[in-house]
Amino acid sequence: MDPYLGHVYLTGEISNFRFRPNGHQYFSLKDDKAKISCMMFKSAFSQVKFRPEEGMKVRVKGHVSVFAANGAYQLYIDSMEPDGLGALYLAYEQLKKKLKQMGVLDLPKKTIPAFPKRIAVVTSQSGAVIHDIMTTVQRRYPIVQLVLFPAQVQGDAAAQTIVERLKQINEMGNFDTIIVGRGGGSIEDLWPFNEEIVAEAIVASKIPVISSVGHETDTTIADLVADLRVATPTAAAEQATPVLRDVLVQIQDLNTRIFNAQNKILNDYRQEVAKYSENVFLQHPERIYEVYAQKVDNLRSRLRQTITDRTGKEKQRLWNIETQLVNVSPRDQINRSQNRLNTDLQRIALSMNRSINSKKNNFSKQVAALDSLSPLKTLGRGYAIATDDSGNVLKQASDYQVDQQINLRVAHGQVRVITKNISEDNNG
Repeated sequence: MDPYLGHVYLTGEISNFRFRPNGHQYFSLKDDKAKISCMMFKSAFSQVKFRPEEGMKVRVKGHVSVFAANGAYQLYIDSMEPDGLGALYLAYEQLKKKLKQMGVLDLPKKTIPAFPKRIAVVTSQSGAVIHDIMTTVQRRYPIVQLVLFPAQVQGDAAAQTIVERLKQINEMGNFDTIIVGRGGGSIEDLWPFNEEIVAEAIVASKIPVISSVGHETDTTIADLVADLRVATPTAAAEQATPVLRDVLVQIQDLNTRIFNAQNKILNDYRQEVAKYSENVFLQHPERIYEVYAQKVDNLRSRLRQTITDRTGKEKQRLWNIETQLVNVSPRDQINRSQNRLNTDLQRIALSMNRSINSKKNNFSKQVAALDSLSPLKTLGRGYAIATDDSGNVLKQASDYQVDQQINLRVAHGQVRVITKNISEDNNG
């Protein structure tokens, strides 16, 4: 490699940049005269504190080498900084803008409990922050339980440590308030509190979080998303706890006011009872209902008379109805109907007998007429009816054939005969 190309410093505008979350980054750097392809490995890009964007002007350091696939020169970037703005400040502004667009900065803040029982503190166990908080809490509200959750507040691993402590406190769940803090310092020192993962952990906390990072002029992302932001650890302890002496004085004052108010209410009731006790009607309560008692007697008499009158009228109406029922008694109607029925039955029976006898006489006459005309009657006088095997009646001599079997219908039966000779009379 050419020694002059082993350490190259360039300033240019980012072009063709497309962010790859879990891979190497490929883009170009250009100015108004030239353009070069660039590549940044994932390990190097993870050290960049801000998010490169299309058109952003940056300063980079790297080395130039030939890409074997196409023989083109390519700049391999080892580090990158924004041109004109510090990388950390730019990253801070980018995250702040992102959170604002997501609406995180406009979320409603949780209320800090006025009388906490347990307070969790996330800070360094060796710094002055925990000492200031303990001193202030002991002075103001010594009955609260203060629990330290040690965390790194500076360095590359600090943000992850703070997130783990916040999750641990929320999983335990038996805390009223969380104080997250550290002393002042440069933007590099305070940077863990500008990390997006710390902001997400504070927003996700179900327990109210007080942020005390840096001093009055230092504002971190943690300050923006916390439920309450204070300038110093002492101020955080003061916002998290009341003054026990003031609370006791207030309770005593409230006790006195309640006692006085109770006495006033009792005195007012006593006066009202005394006023009522002097009332003539309460001293002689029977006077209240004397008039009403007389009115009740009058009403009772009127009611009794009304009931008597109404009962008499109903009795009379009942007697009238009973008389009407007697006149239209179903029993009498049934008897009369039964008599009419018996009479009608007798008339029907007599009529039917006459009709039957008439029909019998008529039938006997017709039977006698039919009997006189009956062929059987003729057969009884010695006559016979001849028929062939087909049942045809043989009336004339021409209907017969010699040796023909003939059926003769005679009185009381049939005779089977065979013709031997057929002769016609002179007229035939």
